[in-house]
This record gives sequence, C-alpha cells and structure tokens, in this order.
Amino acid sequence: MAGGVIKSGGKAGRRGRGRRGGGAVMSEINITPFVDVMLVLLIIFMVAAPMLTVGVPLELPDTAAKAMPDEQEPPLTISLAADGRVYINETEVAEAELIPKLEAIAAERTSDKVFLRADGTLNYARVATVMGALNAGGFNNIGLVTDSGGSAMGGSAMGGSAAGGNAAGGN
Repeated sequence: MAGGVIKSGGKAGRRGRGRRGGGAVMSEINITPFVDVMLVLLIIFMVAAPMLTVGVPLELPDTAAKAMPDEQEPPLTISLAADGRVYINETEVAEAELIPKLEAIAAERTSDKVFLRADGTLNYARVATVMGALNAGGFNNIGLVTDSGGSAMGGSAMGGSAAGGNAAGGN
C-alpha cells in the first residue's frame, strides 16, 4: 500500500515515530467526510419528503381502480371539500372565478390532464358540476382520485397506489 523507503534505526527512526513511516506516501481514501455528508442529506430528505405532498384534508371514497401512470409535468389537482369549497392545488377559489382561472392555467400547460379529488360525502351532482367547469376551462382529461382498498363491483378488493390515492381516468 505505501510507497517509498523507510529507514530504521538511529535518531531518524526515533524522530519519525509520530508520523506514518517518515517519507511514506499515504494511499488510503478517507471516507468519513463522505459518509457524514450522505447522512446529513438523508436526514434532510426524510424531513422534507412529507411536506412535498399537495393536500387538502378530504375523505376520499374507496375504489378498486388501479393507479394511473406518472407524467413529466406536475399534475394539476382540483379538490372539493365536504363543505363545498373548491381548491386548485392548495389555493381556495371562488366558484365564479373557477372557469377563468382554469382557462389561464390551461393556456400555460402542455397537458390537459387534471386530477379531481372530491370528498366522499359530496353528492354526485356537485362533483359533476365541477367536472363540467373543468371541461369548460379546457381540461378534457379528468382523473378521479380515490383511496385504495375499496371493493370492486364483483365484491373483491384490489390493491392500489402506495402514495395514498388512485386515479381513475375519465373524460
């Protein structure tokens, strides 16, 4: 491992005892700083990861739908709370402003896909009204987000997404 010549004996040998063999070349890699940096990054990511999820607290209905594949562009999420409030991602929007805001967002995006999250206690007419507003705003590819583990029409339950929600595509 070490290259060079090490002399032994005499005063030179006694003087060099504190060092690693006098003029020897150290050819080992010190990985301690690398491990320290990796552990710090791991802790940062572990703390930051739960904050990256978009969320308005909702009770999503359970279905047996499989998760939709991911896309390159971050998804646009519309949420309907149990009290009827409408959110674009995490920002509350008045019903009168919904279609103009959706049109402005659709003009900036390359994808017409939107995820609709609706509280399970809402009636179908309210969800259908918001779906109509999404269509009028330029979003024709609507995915309904649900929780996994619900029963299918045949009565059997299927697994879903590990991210806490499934999206069933629709138009």
